[in-house]
Amino acid sequence: KVEQKTIKNNITLSLYNYSVTSTMTPFRSISLTALLLGTAAADSADSVSSRLQVHVPQTLFRPEGYDHREALFGVPPYGGSIAQSVYYADSDLCDPTVDTRKGYPIRAKDNNGKMEPWPTPYILMVDRGGCSFVQKVRNAQRSGAAGVVIADNTCLCSDKDCVSANGQDVCQPAEPIMADDGSGGDISIPSFLMFKVDADEIKAELRANHMVQIEMQWALPKPDDRVEYDLWTTPSDVVSKDFQKKFKSVAQALGDRAYFTPHMYIYDGIKSNCQGFDGENMCFNLCTNNGRYCATDPDNDLDHGISGADVVKESLRRICIWKHYGEQDGVGTQWWDYVQAFMERCDNPDYFMNDDCAGDCYKHANINQDIIDRCMRDSGGLEKDTPNTFLDLEMQAQVSRGVVILPTAFVNTVALRGGLSTATVFTAICNGYLDGTEPKICAECESCGDFDECIANKKCKSKGGGGGVSTHTFMSSILFICIAFGGAAFYHYRKTREEMREQVRGILAEYMPLEGEDGAVGSPMDFARRGGSENLMMS
Repeated sequence: KVEQKTIKNNITLSLYNYSVTSTMTPFRSISLTALLLGTAAADSADSVSSRLQVHVPQTLFRPEGYDHREALFGVPPYGGSIAQSVYYADSDLCDPTVDTRKGYPIRAKDNNGKMEPWPTPYILMVDRGGCSFVQKVRNAQRSGAAGVVIADNTCLCSDKDCVSANGQDVCQPAEPIMADDGSGGDISIPSFLMFKVDADEIKAELRANHMVQIEMQWALPKPDDRVEYDLWTTPSDVVSKDFQKKFKSVAQALGDRAYFTPHMYIYDGIKSNCQGFDGENMCFNLCTNNGRYCATDPDNDLDHGISGADVVKESLRRICIWKHYGEQDGVGTQWWDYVQAFMERCDNPDYFMNDDCAGDCYKHANINQDIIDRCMRDSGGLEKDTPNTFLDLEMQAQVSRGVVILPTAFVNTVALRGGLSTATVFTAICNGYLDGTEPKICAECESCGDFDECIANKKCKSKGGGGGVSTHTFMSSILFICIAFGGAAFYHYRKTREEMREQVRGILAEYMPLEGEDGAVGSPMDFARRGGSENLMMS
């Protein structure tokens, strides 16, 4: 039994090495090793939607832009760009205490004789090495950078001129992927990795105290008046749960102007050696179909709780639900209802694999269970050494698309970076329409202060991001303030006038005794009591 458990642990490690997932907060898991090395068809992760260009000096301008790698973390401004002056930190920026008064170009000195800090906004260039990409970009973000360009320090083996010019004994076959180290959820600025041969030219200009201006640009393909977007995840993925709970209303608001396709990430058990030569399942309960289709164990306990095979089964169930209740309109209201119900009712070790619990979710989402059960059987099922058509299609799609991180959302075939939130995906979708064809909901809610309320009511009551107030509220507040100050001023005026009148009456009563009509001298107070209405100048 001990030997069997050891074998299971080794197989678990092997499968995790095939595609290691590291849960992050609030966003992103990373798939590494064999997946990146051999199974992805693309040369780089996902689809490259960005562009890197040098505008100043003109001698470094390239019509086609500069080769680079885009970080798999941070939040790029899709449909926009960042064009700013570049400052070279002359550091790998691994120390959290960033000295903003060093680097190039040289700046003027302040009254204390120290060089002025990098003037914001700016793009910061830092050297590769010493720590993770995430740590560098985080430190740059804290220093005030709007974007980061990491200068590679190793030549590509294919670039013989670079290798010979630098006299390097070590070269790299390809540029590294700027993957998240598992802690990049707090990164909000974009970053690129620039090839060494190009970065050296930029650094030379900056060291010579010449100003360099770089533009970092992101674009989404805009083919027509309908946007297509995809979500790659697994039923056990923790990071995407909040998104799946909230995005239904957005999908409904976009209607037929956007087409959604959910994808379930399935691990190829044959490539990860989970199927033996005799067809035996070598990965035990991590896989179905005698080791063909696998998933990692959500709770890392092969003997208890949710197994990888349970995750594969739920994945196939959701694929079938989409085929019958979402594929036609691309909105999939019942699919979203089922997923939400499953997360509320069954997403725990006691009920995840319980068919009765899934049946309750069917009823809640108004789904015919017989249709889904038949779909799962007809596609090839999950028993014996039998191929499953739908699971094979998912594995082919993830390889051709080059999916390397989970969860990942794609808009018009371009992978989105940064936090997986309803607002982020909605903004990317709205930027994916052909100019002039955006649906009204985009113009109404894209910059609304209360995004969720705007989507629910299809009307924004607080225009302007960051919790701004509506024009009506603002004008009402101004009017109230004016009335309040006006009332206070009027009260002060009346009170002051009355006090002055009382003073005058007192003076007249004390110093100006008046003679009556009959020649008698009247009381000084008679005039005061009459309010001072008589003419004091006697003719």
